[in-house]
Amino acid sequence: MHDYDSFSFASKDDVLEASKRYWNPGKTQFWIDAGIPLVIDRREGYLLYDLSGKRLIDVHLNGGTFSLGHRNPELIEVLRRALDHFDIGNHHFPSVARAALAQELIETGPPGLAKVIYASGGGEAVDIALKTARHTTGRRKIVSIHKAYHGHTGLAVETGDERFSRLFLADHADEFPHVPFNDLPAMEAALAAGDIAAVLLETIPATYGFPLPAPGYLEGVRELCEQHGTLYIADEVQTGLMRTGELWAITKRGISPDILVTAKGISGGLYPIACVLVSDRCARWLTEDGFGHMSTFGGAELGCVVALAALRLSNSDATRANVHRAAEQLGTGLRAIQARHPEWFTELRQDGLVMGLVFDHPEGAKIVMRHLYDLGVWAIFSTLDPRVLQCKPGTLIDEALGDELLAIMAEAIARAEAEAATLAVHDGAA
Repeated sequence: MHDYDSFSFASKDDVLEASKRYWNPGKTQFWIDAGIPLVIDRREGYLLYDLSGKRLIDVHLNGGTFSLGHRNPELIEVLRRALDHFDIGNHHFPSVARAALAQELIETGPPGLAKVIYASGGGEAVDIALKTARHTTGRRKIVSIHKAYHGHTGLAVETGDERFSRLFLADHADEFPHVPFNDLPAMEAALAAGDIAAVLLETIPATYGFPLPAPGYLEGVRELCEQHGTLYIADEVQTGLMRTGELWAITKRGISPDILVTAKGISGGLYPIACVLVSDRCARWLTEDGFGHMSTFGGAELGCVVALAALRLSNSDATRANVHRAAEQLGTGLRAIQARHPEWFTELRQDGLVMGLVFDHPEGAKIVMRHLYDLGVWAIFSTLDPRVLQCKPGTLIDEALGDELLAIMAEAIARAEAEAATLAVHDGAA
């Protein structure tokens, strides 16, 4: 019996059955079929425990939501103290918590950003960014990249891959053109007509498998935006908050965007919140009509208190130093594993603790993912390029857990290569 005071389940199978019946049958069955019948129970630091008791090192982190760890004790204490005074608050009125977080976000953000607009999640934040760009420029069109992912909400889903936009009849290519990543001529052609409101880019595209921007690419996009009166929106939902060794990955390229979006990790994994940082020019609608966007739970006061603590912890000298140390440790270890399996583990994409592992099979990352799960690591394949395994260790990961992770990675990658070879033989015989 699994008893949680206000509800209980007799077994893990009962949870899976209830999930299919009452929640999401497609997603639940997908993971069962993939050999990942995970139902998360206890969680602490960078460890997850399935209802069966199985222990897993978490390097998925729900897209970086748990960069600072699951149930980080420092953040839990902040939330507990906040509950003595705050609740969600009223989104209509000035708030001490919203003002404090906004001030610190602007003071620590890229130069040129001046105001913060709050949302309850990343998709809503991207919607805000796109509406802001349209208001600022008087243009409708938004350029993003092929295989982009920026959320599932109204405007955000239009900017992403057709797998999700077509499902909801939201694939309006005339208003949301896509261009290949790392292709400056294609970007220049898309902007040439002078009718593009904004370019929306993840600094390192996550769901596409973390392809790294080529030298000069992001800088070139920024220059093209300036030439054609187009705004640059930096989606830092998965690459921000010190994951690359600096608070915002875009600043490593010397770029100050017009708009920056942060979500996931800013919540500390405890209270949903997302933030849109905008320049003074882009903030004009806040004066013209401050009721232009309303979000009951966007900027909830409890969330702001937690987010402020998460921002400070992420931006600390200790966290920055640990990210650089861990990136060196894990990068060195993974390159050594790659050297033992060069025809299978073909590429390591790395910027700090943002890592994509590329395998020589159309769904190679799914094979590796399953073996990692069996051996005690949870990492996810890239939805829009299943050759690539996303590996996103937490920013506070210690050396011992890093060593354990590398040992499991080595074994799982070897097992997956052997399985892939067997599959190739069977496919050839067929």
